[in-house]
Amino acid sequence: SKVPAFVRMIAPEGSLVFHEKAWNAYPYCRTIVTNEYMKDDFFIKIETWHKPDLGTLENVHGLDPNTWKTVEIVHIDIADRSQVEPADYKADEDPALFQSVKTKRGPLGPNWKKELANNPDGPQMCAYKLVTIKFKWWGLQSKVENFIQKKQEKRIFTNFHRQLFCWIDKWIDLTMEDIRRMEDETQKELETMRKKGSVRGTSAADV
Repeated sequence: SKVPAFVRMIAPEGSLVFHEKAWNAYPYCRTIVTNEYMKDDFFIKIETWHKPDLGTLENVHGLDPNTWKTVEIVHIDIADRSQVEPADYKADEDPALFQSVKTKRGPLGPNWKKELANNPDGPQMCAYKLVTIKFKWWGLQSKVENFIQKKQEKRIFTNFHRQLFCWIDKWIDLTMEDIRRMEDETQKELETMRKKGSVRGTSAADV
């Protein structure tokens, strides 16, 4: 409903309908996006393992050796402003500027990983994300897959985890009951926004 009318008129039936399913079972989470029109020729799968380290583990997802050889590893530093698109930057969501009132964590300097490594008693966590994409469309497959992988997903992960760190005072004291209640409220809110809300979120046109 948020797509321009002329596009809806010429688009094949089901080509603009996407389904997203998410399994949040921390420390492992998985999200799968599919499309009605392309069916088995398209999907995006994002798997995340949260580990109490600084990103030093290899092949956390247990891929077979041949598959592991094809994986491109991309490191995201939430304190590195150069990894943020200019249009996405917000000073109040910058870990290099933010300090938590409740935990006193931050601001994160350029050597924050080394400082944390030298403090084994401090909290550590790395989100190891495995993004698998299939876009089987002759002539466009490589371009679309590379665009999603190298542009959109990296951008989303970078912005989200920068926000997550800077919002720590909002979630550090939450209980599981609080989280379940918020999940129910968010589900209802998203359904209302999907039907009546304006376009929001990350747009490829912003890159």
